[in-house]
Amino acid sequence: MKDKILAALSRLHIDEYIINEERTRSAELFFIKKTLDTRRIKDYTDYAVTVYRSFDKDGTAMKGSSMVHIYDSQTDAEIDTALSGAYLAASFVCNPTYGLQEKDSNDFVEMKSDLQGKTLEESAKIMADALFAEDNGGQAFLNSAELFVNEITVHIWSSTGIDCGYRKYYVTGEFVAQCKEPQDVETYQSFRYYNLETQALKTKVRRTLDYTLARAQASKAPAAGNYRVIICDSYVKELFSYYTARSMAPYIFAGYSSFKLDENVQAKTADGKSREITGDTVSIRLMPDEPYSDEGTRMIERQLLDKGVLKTYHGGVRFSRYIGAEPTGDYRSIKVEPGSTSIEDMKKQPYLQVVNFSDFQMDNFTGHFGGEIRLAFLCDGEKVTPVTGGSINGSIIDAQSSLILSKETQIEGGYEGPLAVCFDNIPVAGE
Repeated sequence: MKDKILAALSRLHIDEYIINEERTRSAELFFIKKTLDTRRIKDYTDYAVTVYRSFDKDGTAMKGSSMVHIYDSQTDAEIDTALSGAYLAASFVCNPTYGLQEKDSNDFVEMKSDLQGKTLEESAKIMADALFAEDNGGQAFLNSAELFVNEITVHIWSSTGIDCGYRKYYVTGEFVAQCKEPQDVETYQSFRYYNLETQALKTKVRRTLDYTLARAQASKAPAAGNYRVIICDSYVKELFSYYTARSMAPYIFAGYSSFKLDENVQAKTADGKSREITGDTVSIRLMPDEPYSDEGTRMIERQLLDKGVLKTYHGGVRFSRYIGAEPTGDYRSIKVEPGSTSIEDMKKQPYLQVVNFSDFQMDNFTGHFGGEIRLAFLCDGEKVTPVTGGSINGSIIDAQSSLILSKETQIEGGYEGPLAVCFDNIPVAGE
């Protein structure tokens, strides 16, 4: 198929392009409670072709682009039609011109994973056993689950001479925990791992079952006021998206972010002034999920924040060129350095520990975070009570200089770092 696409590009005189070939092999398991209801094996290949067109508009050099999917079943005439349509569409995309990713080191990378050397079915069996290991007949149980083990093989070719690829593996899935007494409640969770993280999955299931039981017992919202708030689990990564988003090349180019290299962005106030950091400093590393971006950019581990100081702008080729930065590719995974405070120490003062939101959001433009509380644990200094309802509305810009990071860590899809963060004086709307 690659040769057919290249021949069509040549016939149509399209001289700037990127071809992405992605083959997906997967083993998929669907459970009702602990019973395997459906088993499915998939094996398919997708071709995504991005074509570029250079032109002038009012004396300014422009470069437009358009992407189209090509399928094995298409004839040469159908491929020509699809590519010519994309090339026409590119002429209406008026982006200032830029150079595509140059040829770097063209090779094929077998990404390291302990899923290698096993069949997809064997890996699925291992992770399924871990998924149900903690479901041992208690009041809270798993009422349904899905588990996918994937092998992805990617090849990238471009008009600039790029010819590279990689093979990676990952496990993804979701499950629903249920507790019927004293009220019938459910908790949804998803997961994603790049290795056979059986212990991490067991821990996630155990924690979710415990939370679901507590949610069934919760009947009232916390009183309105300001609280010492502890946020846990997957929501921690969402908080750190403030730093990863505002350091992206598109944000910098558009003026949405005022972040500057070698500046302590954690010490900044909303009006751009600096203040002392009294809590933990934040250090974040960008972690590549694959060795090449879909534009053929070699992706490596990079320091994003070093104790609050910005070290990297990151993004795809176009916007990186616009701001004069090195193209890095788009990162989806981060590793955050943990703190030195245990979660138990965070709880030595009265607190509100939120473990489940109905809808948690981190606004990377304003710095505000919050959501409706589905389950939290309220401690008045002596008694701990599960609560539900109400919402929090904090600002990471206001709170970042005093935040505390837990020394306990978690591994989740796209995130490795503190299990919890603690903020003081966060507004909570409640009863």
